[in-house]
Amino acid sequence: MKQNGTSSNILLDDQVEEAGDQHLLTSLETPMREDAFGLDDELKAELIAEHFRSIMGILGLDLSDDSLKGTPARVAKMYVQEIFSGLNPANKPEVTLFDNKYRYSQMLVEKDITVFSNCEHHFVPIYGKAHVAYISSGKVIGLSKLNRIVQYYSRRPQVQERLTVQIANELKQVLRTEDVAVLIDAKHMCVSMRGIEDHASSTVTSFYGGRFEQEETRSEFLKYLGL
Repeated sequence: MKQNGTSSNILLDDQVEEAGDQHLLTSLETPMREDAFGLDDELKAELIAEHFRSIMGILGLDLSDDSLKGTPARVAKMYVQEIFSGLNPANKPEVTLFDNKYRYSQMLVEKDITVFSNCEHHFVPIYGKAHVAYISSGKVIGLSKLNRIVQYYSRRPQVQERLTVQIANELKQVLRTEDVAVLIDAKHMCVSMRGIEDHASSTVTSFYGGRFEQEETRSEFLKYLGL
């Protein structure tokens, strides 16, 4: 889009704008630059704080105020160490498998795992619950690791469909089985606080692999969830 004969740095191309409003995704992998880890976390935080300070200034906020002057550093620390920490593979949870000595052959369901993520189109929260299940192929995993896998992939700019598949693919890889299921029910602040401003709706996405593709197994999983 042109403005006074030059490309505008403010107005987005119509197609790019539409992609964000329609919550489209372009890849099942989180889009990352090749040099994404060329800076250490401390330097990233310093640079983010500097840029966020500029944003606050542009908005007209007085950064000399006691309540605001620490905000850029707080936001930077939160971005790097907390809500976007899942971008760094170094933070990926280590998983140890154990022999299924009890020979438990039915599905294991971990339900109501808290999900906090951020929409990659508007950088506002996505929050809700994830439910995961698997059928052992001879190995089992510590229950808390299921929560940590969900948390790791949630802590990055996300699209809910991608988040669902990333969790499922990770479970398949670490558990060495195709028999996994993932269901996420979440609210998107980019829907409720802007745009359509719908406060009641939520988004449900699911993945069913292996035996969970069978109607009987899938129905059992959904029954445990009360769906």
